[in-house]
Amino acid sequence: MASFRTVGLGVAAFLAMASAARADITIGFVTSLSGPGSSIGIPYGRGIAAALAYRGEVAGQKIKLIQLDDASDPSAATRNARKLAEEEKVDLLIGTATAPSTIAMAAVASELKVPFIAVSPIQPTANPADQWAIAIPQPAPLLVKVVADRMKRDGVKKVAYIGFSDAWGDLVYNGAKAAEARGDIQVVTNERYARTDTSVTGQVLKLIAARPDGVLIGGSATQGALPLLALAERGYKGPTYGTTALVNPDFVRVGGKAAEGIQVSTGPVIVADQLPDGHFAKKPSAAFREAFQKANGMPTTDGFSGYSFDAWLVFLDAAPRAMQKAQPGSPEFRTALRDALLSTKEVPGVHAVYTFKPGETHGVDERSLVIVELKNGLWVYKP
Repeated sequence: MASFRTVGLGVAAFLAMASAARADITIGFVTSLSGPGSSIGIPYGRGIAAALAYRGEVAGQKIKLIQLDDASDPSAATRNARKLAEEEKVDLLIGTATAPSTIAMAAVASELKVPFIAVSPIQPTANPADQWAIAIPQPAPLLVKVVADRMKRDGVKKVAYIGFSDAWGDLVYNGAKAAEARGDIQVVTNERYARTDTSVTGQVLKLIAARPDGVLIGGSATQGALPLLALAERGYKGPTYGTTALVNPDFVRVGGKAAEGIQVSTGPVIVADQLPDGHFAKKPSAAFREAFQKANGMPTTDGFSGYSFDAWLVFLDAAPRAMQKAQPGSPEFRTALRDALLSTKEVPGVHAVYTFKPGETHGVDERSLVIVELKNGLWVYKP
């Protein structure tokens, strides 16, 4: 009897270990499917669907994806991150569509010790020794540096700035001031507006009064078109510039003729078919576009979905290394995955070649950006 009981316990232990070995890797994804950030949040969601269609397992482990809507609200993003970490016990967090909500998620990830891949820009961690977040997008200073280089080539010196009155607006403005400190441009205004505003007439009048050589837009998606519409209404004919946050079908649709000619810095995926052979983004972009069509039944026309896809590629690279140290579903695996993410080296994606290390939130360089110009409603590569 004792012998049978011993055998029974041994079988139970074996089954338990086998079950643990087959544990899914669970990812919690948050985006803005509603609210003012939805015009970019929905593409993020389509991007993660493409990522799952591209590969739904890693090293023999099935990937379980849980997606929640934060309604473009940082408070909701905070609640979602907590729910995913504490109730769903996710191994990894990915999100979200706006900078304020992404910053909120990063704070929860740090507190609860869950690795977090941001798909919107965030500030570098205050404590590199306790880093749990990395960011996929090109940081605002780099985005603006590349734009400032183009401004300098175009002979634009005095630049009027208008952007969101939130973290994203601050990031772009700080990037412009950094370019000013290098002597590339002179920033002559700092006008702001809320994402929910419907008019920027007062701010644009101040821009025009400053007599700039060009205008830099620190907005995104649909709301990023407001300054351009107001500038066109007042007869402004000078050059305009922006960042990848404007590469969105809704921006093109709302901006219409007023947006024509704007030059922005963006990831190469936007013009993948126009890139020279041998470019690092060619092959990943082809795989991304195929997976996107399969998952969403439509072609991709934005840059935001590519950030979700690249987050997945970075995760796929890191997960096997983490699984050598711990099993998914455990605190030890969260730590191992965090460490693996922070040892990422030269992983090519649709936007960049990613390399991360402790103390550095962003892992991209100037290879991650090209300049494109909006012509007849299409983005055209401007080498």
